[in-house]
Amino acid sequence: MSGEGAQAASTGRRRVVLLRHGQTGHNAAGIWQGQLDSDLSDLGREQARIAGKALADLGPVVVVASDLTRAAHTGAEVASAAGVELTLDPRWREINVGRWEGLTAEEVLTQYPEERQRHFRGEDFPRGVDGESLSDVTARVRAALDDLLGRLGPGETAVVATHGVTARVVAAALVELDVATVWRVLGGFGNCHWAELVEGPGGWRIATWNASA
Repeated sequence: MSGEGAQAASTGRRRVVLLRHGQTGHNAAGIWQGQLDSDLSDLGREQARIAGKALADLGPVVVVASDLTRAAHTGAEVASAAGVELTLDPRWREINVGRWEGLTAEEVLTQYPEERQRHFRGEDFPRGVDGESLSDVTARVRAALDDLLGRLGPGETAVVATHGVTARVVAAALVELDVATVWRVLGGFGNCHWAELVEGPGGWRIATWNASA
């Protein structure tokens, strides 16, 4: 637990941990998944088990996961280690990347070179021509985030097992920064890495970013 995280628990501040799922075979092969459903690899299952034990030490009272298999199985490890029930919610799914889904990084670069660069700059446009934009994802997960916060009492912790883009978008919304700034300054998450966000007197702040077990 970070120093700020420990202080949050002792002072009655709420805490949200945004956890990216463990590795999948598609991750290892450099394939764009988006909302394509895929399970964890052997390494990903081990990552989820280790992360679950580490995050259980934070004492989460709520564990929520995207219903996509890779996130659901990651969330199940956290919930099991923490001894709480897992809730699946499709609103926490990854960004829909449209026609990029199932393509390798090289294929996306070749077929959609300009759009790929716009994605890595954090620009707001529909991924894969007919997919979601970052603002679309923000709109989708905002209600889920509000519902989650409504379940947390003073000093309580929630863990959300979700996806890389979704986690960055949610973090931006919670700390009230524009997504492009968060995208550029903080970067992405490794598999089974997480961000810890803590509520303060003046709003939410990021206590840790891209942490791991």
